[in-house]
Amino acid sequence: MTILIADDEPQMLKILSAYFKNEGFDVLTAKDGQEALDIVESDKIELAILDWMMPKIDGIDVCKYIKDTSQTKVLILTAKGQNQDELKALHNGADDYIRKPFDPQILLLRAKKLMNSSEEIKVSDIRIMENEKKAYKHEEQLQLTKIEYDLLLFFSRNKGVILSRETIINRVWGMGYDGDPRTVDTHIRRLRTKIGTDIIKTYRGVGYCLEVQGD
Repeated sequence: MTILIADDEPQMLKILSAYFKNEGFDVLTAKDGQEALDIVESDKIELAILDWMMPKIDGIDVCKYIKDTSQTKVLILTAKGQNQDELKALHNGADDYIRKPFDPQILLLRAKKLMNSSEEIKVSDIRIMENEKKAYKHEEQLQLTKIEYDLLLFFSRNKGVILSRETIINRVWGMGYDGDPRTVDTHIRRLRTKIGTDIIKTYRGVGYCLEVQGD
């Protein structure tokens, strides 16, 4: 899933981008409202996270444009603390509203809820239920370890994208992992025995890719 984060604070963009990328999202960033509009017009995004007070064009006007032209969800960030400000954001099409300062983990959960990414993801004959942290094949629950589940979820969010070992380790094990990168091969091999050997393809010297015939 692709999201847009627009904020004129570089540190805020850096922090939020890291959180969402670590969860497997594709992230586009903008430092002002005009740049955000340019991205909206050129890329397909599932969610726009917009700071209210941005240079050139404010977040509310960007929100109105998005809602007039697409079905994209919009979440407004603001330092404004009055109830009427929250009402203004919602009346202008925002799907949610978070006041600064906030915990990035809370924002992440609210964003997932907006995109329904906490519900169900389908890959071929496999269903991944994020709210349950379980996966099913032909309606039978797969007995996955935590790492196997996290791998399957990460691959499903990046279907059709070749992922290097380094990328997989950073997103699934975490950037602090200092073990053998070949552990990725071992866990993918075990995951394949449970979900089917033809779903996750190997690209020698490059990485792995989840591919479903007919998609």
